[in-house]
Amino acid sequence: MSPEFITIQAPALTRFADSILRGAGVPARTARLVADTLVAANLRGVDSHGVQLLIWYCEQIAARNVDVLRAGHIASENGACMLYDGDNGIGQLISDTCCDHAIRLAKDHGIGMVVARNSTHFGAAAWWAQKLAREGFIGMVMCNATALVAPWQGRDKMLGTNPICMAVPGPRTFLLDMATTTVALNRVFKAVLSGEKSIPAGWAMDAEGNPTTDPQTALAGLPMPLGGYKGSGLAVMVEILCAVLSGGAMLTNVGGIRVKDIPMSASQMFLAIDAARFMPLDEFSRRMQFVRETVKSSRPASGYDEVLIAGDPEWRSEEARLRDGIPVSQGIWKELTALAGRLKVAVPVVANG
Repeated sequence: MSPEFITIQAPALTRFADSILRGAGVPARTARLVADTLVAANLRGVDSHGVQLLIWYCEQIAARNVDVLRAGHIASENGACMLYDGDNGIGQLISDTCCDHAIRLAKDHGIGMVVARNSTHFGAAAWWAQKLAREGFIGMVMCNATALVAPWQGRDKMLGTNPICMAVPGPRTFLLDMATTTVALNRVFKAVLSGEKSIPAGWAMDAEGNPTTDPQTALAGLPMPLGGYKGSGLAVMVEILCAVLSGGAMLTNVGGIRVKDIPMSASQMFLAIDAARFMPLDEFSRRMQFVRETVKSSRPASGYDEVLIAGDPEWRSEEARLRDGIPVSQGIWKELTALAGRLKVAVPVVANG
């Protein structure tokens, strides 16, 4: 491991995150839930949605944009459909409740769809889609976000990175979790916090819409829409299914984890589909395995050793990091230890390099 990183085992990092959240006033059960979601992202190699988010979560709590004591309430329920109002509570607690309702509705109706408004950041979407999948459902999760992205051919920030996620029940065959930009903006923030001098080409543009590889310029500029106009179209689709449908804040009216003067007011969608209503689950799993094996049997293109399917890199990272520990950049670790100091939380002993 590079000396630019520390290494910490997942249980110790979870306890540290949990302590920071409780130090910030989050109730114990909710603090552990949030800590679990963040460390799970680190384990999967999705560090942009890992413990670095504690820095901004605690700022939002201190600014009273997040009410740590509110769990939200059901606004309406009609058949397989539910509208949930999060009351600006902690996004993970709201999402956990919404997933439970989606599961209940899907068991009754074959499909369950819960749309939440007035929620806050819920971490990585994959955690929630996987929660649905573990109960035997195809899980789809979407969320709108801070307006940081210009629509295709524009340069004004109007759209969020608006992630889309899908998980399937059964053995690990497919797990898609993607922003509607080339990468989630948190990956640019991670590069800045880690002291990286450049980011890959195609991640971002400057404020005028010119491509850039400088992390600071990227933060002041615009994330690159995924696939040009297609990414913009997908982002608007997410906005419709989350914010338009929920009656929540839309587009430039959405706050964010780095916006202190207005509540986040994020909207989220949780869809559970009972695959067993279409065929026995073991048959569904066999068919998914066929899809996986067929896709991966393609001959690799020049410069690649194998063909990967959505979920492969994260599952491999999880296996390695459970064994070897989670690397955290020194820059992010410095921010976290400073935060712990302000909250009077003990810092665990870690390995350097």
